[in-house]
Amino acid sequence: MRKKSLQRFKKIIKVFAFYGFGYIFDSKISEEKKSPANLRKAFEELGPTFIKIGQILSTRTDILPEEYVRELSKLQDSVPSESFSIINHVFEQEFNKPIYEVFTYFQEKPLASASVAQVHEGILEDGREVVIKLQRPNIYEKMHLDISILMRIVRFRKEKFNEMLIDPLDVLQEILNATEKELDFKRECENVKSFRNLNSSVECTYAPYIVDEFSSSRVITMENIKGFKITDIHSIEREGYDRCDVAKKLALSYCKQIFNDGFFHGDPHPGNLLIYNNKICFIDFGLVGKLSKNLQRWLNEALLATVTKDVDKIINFIMSVGVKKGRVNRNILYEDIDYLFQNYLSTSLKNIKVSVLLKEIFEIAKRNNIQLPKELVLLIRGMVILEGVIAEIAPEMEILEVIIPFVKSKNKYYVLNKLYSDEFMLSLYNFADDTLKLPSKIVELSESLIQGRVKVNLQVDEIGKPLNQLNKMVNRLVFGIIVAAMIMGSSIIINSNTSPKIYDLPVIGITGYFVSGIFSLWLLVSIIRSGSLK
Repeated sequence: MRKKSLQRFKKIIKVFAFYGFGYIFDSKISEEKKSPANLRKAFEELGPTFIKIGQILSTRTDILPEEYVRELSKLQDSVPSESFSIINHVFEQEFNKPIYEVFTYFQEKPLASASVAQVHEGILEDGREVVIKLQRPNIYEKMHLDISILMRIVRFRKEKFNEMLIDPLDVLQEILNATEKELDFKRECENVKSFRNLNSSVECTYAPYIVDEFSSSRVITMENIKGFKITDIHSIEREGYDRCDVAKKLALSYCKQIFNDGFFHGDPHPGNLLIYNNKICFIDFGLVGKLSKNLQRWLNEALLATVTKDVDKIINFIMSVGVKKGRVNRNILYEDIDYLFQNYLSTSLKNIKVSVLLKEIFEIAKRNNIQLPKELVLLIRGMVILEGVIAEIAPEMEILEVIIPFVKSKNKYYVLNKLYSDEFMLSLYNFADDTLKLPSKIVELSESLIQGRVKVNLQVDEIGKPLNQLNKMVNRLVFGIIVAAMIMGSSIIINSNTSPKIYDLPVIGITGYFVSGIFSLWLLVSIIRSGSLK
């Protein structure tokens, strides 16, 4: 380990130990001082890179308990600004020109100064008013060093993290990847352009244009939006806007981003939402969420299933989009979802928060050893922030009354669109193919039954249940197979033209159909009487 790395390593251990997390490095140390507030203080003391790491962790409710997520979300991304000479050097490295050769005006005092970059106002030679986001020098190297040290610590004391559903090394690798993406300003420029393109036909939604000529991996030059914060109620009323209309348009815009585009703003707090020229302007696209078409479809169906309290569909959603990290008991999963519906969805729409509902489903999945996609974590975070913003603008508005009609109309479009899709034609082909194979499968099953090769594998989760119920179930299953075999056999006999005949049909075949019909009716009546169809 190099001298610089060793010094930083010692510093990190010292700070974590001081705030009650020394037990990670030494099992003899007590965990009593450990607390969410102390973890936040440790991150603040360790500087800008740990503040950024903490902010990323504050979006991951699948990794940390809720109380830690809440505390880390308080981290203030505000650090002393770099001098003009330093940022001018960064600009010159990128464009081979000093700042004052490009801008007729440049405000040397930054509008904002964060751990990764600082933002200045300026005016280009053609008169366009812009803001310039400049990355701090050597920030990538500093963040990479700190994350690498954390990885060493986790490898050294991995037994301390055995109870985590997600491997901490995978978490740190994700943080490193997220950091690298956020530090590549070219990616942020592409995010802005994608958002502008997807919302070009939406009258009430806007994002600033990018000045490509003076944007790079470390600098972004973009339009300066001269608007006011969306939560500035005084300005909203002064400019003649209707608060409920603003809140509704914000909710609809976010619905479109999630359910239509699969590309949504990941940090819609008031500072990133401005009202300007009759539009809601989204700024700062360092954090965006992307959803696959499959995940979008499942989200549409899951939201409607939640409203209709369709427990089975929610379970299908969790099992389809999640990854099993251990044994999953479907019965327990059903009980957890059903309990949530009975206790949370029994109230009016006004009292239901989409973010809380998604969080609860996320927690249920975690308890049942299922890891849901990290894209949903960012979605939950975005919904939490959005609901807070809407509650501040128009507390009387019921957000679900906006979302549900949107999703219903989206689902109608999806069904109609699917009728013409390749996916539908493939499903139709597979169904037809399976149907043609059905007679041969029944014959194969009948032969296996006659030859004693049929095996019925059952898993009994609750050994205390009466064994006679299991016995009845097996008997009905075997009886049903026999009836199916009789029907198949009778069909073969009728087609074989064997004698004797009645009305030109083989007597044996007709008798087989008649007996099969009686047996089928008896089996159906016994199932209904037992209550198994309820």
